[in-house]
Amino acid sequence: MNQTVRTSPDGSEERLSAAYDTALLDLDGVVYAGGEAIAHAVESLGAARDGGMHLAYVTNNAARTPRTVAEHLTRLGVATEPTDVITSAQAVARLIADQVPAGARVLVIGAEGLEVALRERGLEPVFSADDDPAAVAQGYGGPGMTWERLQEASYAVARGVPWFASNTDLTIPSARGISPGNGAAVEVVRIATGAEPQVAGKPLPPMHRETVLRTGASRPLVVGDRLDTDIEGAYVGGVDSLLVLTGVTSAGELLGASPRHRPTYVALDLRGLLSPQPMVLAEGDGGFSCGGWTASAEGGEFVLSGGGAAIDGLRALCGVGWSLAGGGVCELDSGGVLGRLGL
Repeated sequence: MNQTVRTSPDGSEERLSAAYDTALLDLDGVVYAGGEAIAHAVESLGAARDGGMHLAYVTNNAARTPRTVAEHLTRLGVATEPTDVITSAQAVARLIADQVPAGARVLVIGAEGLEVALRERGLEPVFSADDDPAAVAQGYGGPGMTWERLQEASYAVARGVPWFASNTDLTIPSARGISPGNGAAVEVVRIATGAEPQVAGKPLPPMHRETVLRTGASRPLVVGDRLDTDIEGAYVGGVDSLLVLTGVTSAGELLGASPRHRPTYVALDLRGLLSPQPMVLAEGDGGFSCGGWTASAEGGEFVLSGGGAAIDGLRALCGVGWSLAGGGVCELDSGGVLGRLGL
């Protein structure tokens, strides 16, 4: 796939909620963390929706059903219907259904969301490797995932049963910090069997396909907190993206992002949906400016001058780091300038 190498974040004269018809929002680290709403999320989403933007929630977390997720969001203050929620469980269920006979048994290693998605596709969830499954479906099981469930997956996969994973996110944000995600559990089965699963979730095409089929978006904007799933998924799908710094990605990681992980826009939080995005301008000396800040590189380090909103300083720094790295990864020292920005 040919993709232009992005050398700085884009600007937008329109507020993003008007420039795009649908926001494809990640949940963990974007809308909530540990079940509680992230600051400014509820108000920002309400304003975007009231302004005519369709909100769809696209999550790699396969544990909960769309109905449960919609009820949770509604309790937080974001009115949501189950049809507004697209999960990696739905994507992996469709992937499996395309490869096994109708009504086939599928060994479930996960939670209710995965079971419901499989039944939606006419498949029969089973819970033992001895139930003659035609496939193994592994998704995030939450804190209740036991070693016994991973053993069942390993037994079936070792016998040659096709193995599917909803996603391979190694971590997931929680109220207490970063905890192991489904990818960590997938690694356990991989180590035990030497096998490789087919994966459905972001950033891979099955999740993009599921999202397009269920939302019908014509000009979508992917909104996420992870470079390796949300932003790369947008890159793979050929759509624009907004990175918010409320989840797992740090400002330093953003500056060192490879081309596949460079978002179209950058914001501190979901308030970024409600405003135009300032232009990041290339200066004649190889520097970049945004807002009141000017960034450049000298002696293997970033240099930052001026003042203003911290996020504008970060946008200018992205221009320097990404342009110098080209198709690679920026290795300039960023600790000093990010400390100055409070990032």
